[in-house]
Amino acid sequence: RAWLWGRAASVASTRCSTMSTVRLTGFTGHPKGERKTGLAVGMDKGHVLTSRDLKPKPSYRKGKLNKRVAFVREIVREVAGYAPYEKRTMELLKVGKEKRALKVLKNKLGTHKRAKAKREEMSGVLRAQRTK
Repeated sequence: RAWLWGRAASVASTRCSTMSTVRLTGFTGHPKGERKTGLAVGMDKGHVLTSRDLKPKPSYRKGKLNKRVAFVREIVREVAGYAPYEKRTMELLKVGKEKRALKVLKNKLGTHKRAKAKREEMSGVLRAQRTK
């Protein structure tokens, strides 16, 4: 046990020098150091490690639109046109009934978030038609 106290004193002296780079975490606002101390107790308890730079995981790309996918969707939209509920939504937006359009879309698509996104898409299409 005596070695632990000697080690704690040496760690405490290095800890004071690292207190300048302190970040506040959690709800209590206690200062937490950037590095672990190597001790089993305390705010910064844990084994001292060197952080490695890892290459990004492929899952981080999820949802990012690819150029090829965007092109294919554009061609499909050009060939197939709009679904009946999308045409009805555009008519409602032309008249100015945004809330009714949102209700129709929510009924068709299932969630409020998807309905809002589709309404924005349809209003964007109408804006593009007006500028042409």
